Amino acid sequence: MEHVALHPVGATVTGVSLSDADHDALVGLLAEHGVLVLPGQHDAGDTAFLDFLRGFGELTFTTGETPVPGFPDLNVISNVGRSTPPKSSFHVDTSYVARPPAYTALRAVSVPRHGGATQFSNQYRAYDTLPDGLRARLAGRTIRHVVTGLSAEDAGTETEAEHPVFRRHPVSGRTALYLSTPARCVAISGMSDAESAQTVQQLFAHSTRDGNVLRHAWSPGDVVIWDNACVLHRADHAGVVGDRVMHRGMIAGSEPVTA
Repeated sequence: MEHVALHPVGATVTGVSLSDADHDALVGLLAEHGVLVLPGQHDAGDTAFLDFLRGFGELTFTTGETPVPGFPDLNVISNVGRSTPPKSSFHVDTSYVARPPAYTALRAVSVPRHGGATQFSNQYRAYDTLPDGLRARLAGRTIRHVVTGLSAEDAGTETEAEHPVFRRHPVSGRTALYLSTPARCVAISGMSDAESAQTVQQLFAHSTRDGNVLRHAWSPGDVVIWDNACVLHRADHAGVVGDRVMHRGMIAGSEPVTA
């Protein structure tokens, strides 16, 4: 197994198939690089994909998502049959629960002829490059994350959670800036509503600036897995030509710890 680091986040891993993956090594690479691209997995279907994911730990599923027929632990992400493109903003998956997913993975089922990239930000670098005054002002504070886009009935029992703004990574021990799309980050502890909203927007813009984002253009056979403790992600649905279908799986995580 070999890997080539990407800029500014992520690595491409070659010489590995889902069926013989060294999960301990991949966990270390995820903690270091945030995103791993495993190309050439043309023979891997959903059964192999699930077996691969279970090697990282217990699976989890976000209430309200559409499951893959016959594979209830996976959900479908698709533009097929839509008259308007889906909307996507940089975010962390299911951050409004006490134990957000540790990892998320996508398997390319149908790759469009044009467009449809997934973008990732480096949240280690986002923290490291914060202005000193802002970093000092936010030390020890938390952000309240809330569910969006789902009714209370569809969302299930957990609809909000308080998480540290600066999160210690459970594997690397490094500090990452931990937030999600501003619509889900409704309050920062010890700040007024206006100051919270302004600060969240400032942090979000800082995290997702062009120099801090990897754009992954999908190829048939790609499997991509990322570490939700140190990256944000979004799908770029602008200008997509053709069907874009992904199957997604997630691995349960631990409660975020303040750095």
